[in-house]
Amino acid sequence: MDRFSNNNITVATTEERFWFMRRPVQLILDLLVLSTAFLLSYVLRFDFHLPEYFLNNALDQLPFVVLVQFIALFLVGGYALIWRYVSLEDAKFFLWAAVASAVFLLVGRLLLPPSFERWQVPVSVTLITTILGFGGVFGLRMLRRSVYEVYEKRGHSTGRKQAKRQTALFVGAGRTGAIAVKEILKRGDSGLEIKGFVDDDRNKRGGSVNGVKVLGTTHDLPRLVEEMQINQVILALDRTSGKDVRRITEICQEINIKTRIVPSLHEIVDGQVQLERIRDVQIEDLLGREPVALDKEGLSEFLTEKTVMVTGAGGSIGSELVRQICEFKPKKLLLVERAEFNLFEIDRELKQIFPDINRVPLIADTCDKTRMTEIFDEFRPAVVFHAAAHKHVPLMEQNPCEAIKNNVFATETVARLAGQFKAEAFVLVSTDKAVNPTSVMGASKRLAELAVQSLNQQLSTRYMAVRFGNVLGSTGSVVPLFREQIRKGEPITVTHRDMTRYFMTIPEASQLVLQAGAIGMGGEIFILDMGEPVRIVQLAEDLIRLSGFQPYEDIDIVFTGIRPGEKMFEELEISGEGLVRTQHAKIFIGKIAAAAPAEVKQMLLRFAEAVTRADAGEIRSLLNEFLPEASIEVPTETQKQFALNLRKNALREGNDEAAAIAS
Repeated sequence: MDRFSNNNITVATTEERFWFMRRPVQLILDLLVLSTAFLLSYVLRFDFHLPEYFLNNALDQLPFVVLVQFIALFLVGGYALIWRYVSLEDAKFFLWAAVASAVFLLVGRLLLPPSFERWQVPVSVTLITTILGFGGVFGLRMLRRSVYEVYEKRGHSTGRKQAKRQTALFVGAGRTGAIAVKEILKRGDSGLEIKGFVDDDRNKRGGSVNGVKVLGTTHDLPRLVEEMQINQVILALDRTSGKDVRRITEICQEINIKTRIVPSLHEIVDGQVQLERIRDVQIEDLLGREPVALDKEGLSEFLTEKTVMVTGAGGSIGSELVRQICEFKPKKLLLVERAEFNLFEIDRELKQIFPDINRVPLIADTCDKTRMTEIFDEFRPAVVFHAAAHKHVPLMEQNPCEAIKNNVFATETVARLAGQFKAEAFVLVSTDKAVNPTSVMGASKRLAELAVQSLNQQLSTRYMAVRFGNVLGSTGSVVPLFREQIRKGEPITVTHRDMTRYFMTIPEASQLVLQAGAIGMGGEIFILDMGEPVRIVQLAEDLIRLSGFQPYEDIDIVFTGIRPGEKMFEELEISGEGLVRTQHAKIFIGKIAAAAPAEVKQMLLRFAEAVTRADAGEIRSLLNEFLPEASIEVPTETQKQFALNLRKNALREGNDEAAAIAS
């Protein structure tokens, strides 16, 4: 038995203090219960007047009957159960054992010849002993669990220095709330005293969950908090709507009460709500949306037992993609990443969470065609998710050559290799900034989409792109930046008071990327339902409040002006093109015409020449030339030089009309 020592005093564990917890004693207790049940069955059968003849029969039959019941209980797995964790769900094992032993005894009653009359158990006795015996051994286990929980609760309360208990109200008297409260009630070290539930379902008012009463609705929170001297409000909603979380959080902020939240069951892999999972409300909760309903059968067909490659596997989206893919048990998972530390971190995480997944961490730059060819040749991936990209808008404005190399040429390289090595599907992770782009980053992603659509017309691989807006918490996004500024006590910097963006969580975005890949036929540009746009200044104010401060008082917000390439608001579709619904409610297909492969080839050649010369100005001009919907700022001198180059090329090719237009 495990022991722990404190100041040279050896303290017995719970298992040692309760002698009946040990396995031999458990068997003896089962023997006593089953034996008593069998003898009592005879007594009941004869209305408490048991003749001596039948008493002798009962004593002769007792070892045989109890042995049959023991064997039945063992065969169905009844002795594999740990007594302290037995639950009502485990009753099925005892039911199966009861049926098996009863059938055996009844068949013996019918088939044994008359000479074995002393061994033939009466039918009524068989039925009674089955009910009493197996009901008794199951009840014994439930009693043992109850005693253990009571002892543990007392042990935590008396064995440790207990902090002052916090009074709490739970919002949500559904399944999540019921499980969370049950967990807290059985632990003595929670430090929480649950005063009641509130729930907006008025039919629940006056009822109780696990002995805790439903006291009112969320509108009653201010009154209940004051009357009952509540220290904190805990949200335990079965369906965590961002709108509801925001409304309740604002109520609590007005009355200056701490708000915490229990993740809803769809967010928890094992379906259990543990005390440690109760956390402070986060910005993701305020912007939360309905959980994604996945076509798991379709995704299993798409991913299970296949070699899957994810480029940019150490990034925000790439790392979540690999986590989601692991749930569908691929044959092999290729983690392609050029940042050594990021690759090490995601590989280490997957090893701990998904030890059975065959992972292959591969340090590689997707711009390196030779290295990527080696990887495709060796592993032959069936599905490729291309998440590697440069995505920071202001940085790409300053480094347009790198944006084209990584976002366009690397995409074309990986996509072409996917077709060359007969991959089934290639999915490009794109962005809403590719719509009517005003930035080099957005325009480069639009070019990547055109390249992918072009390959779909030439090769047998299914090529798709998936566009979505900003993801909360991704590397380099506003939320981590705002949190860092709050941590340092600095003013939060927002570019413009009216700037808006679409947001979704990283898990939701990744799930929808997988789903789009599974339903795509090839050539589509999928557009995800991003919900309603969010004002960046509101996001900043929410983060300040959730950090325990007041906006403009404790933490200021300053407006710095729109940066080069940024839009005031993002678009999710090209104007006039429209959207087509898919079988998934949150995934649409943009009716976006693909360019002819010859045009795309010529476009890539022109960009390659500009990149070779490191001519940033020409790259900007080329973006405007090849993307009519784009409006990329080009310096005046660059425009003049670009026109001059066009005229020279036209004259060299003998095209006088083009030369005149360029002039």
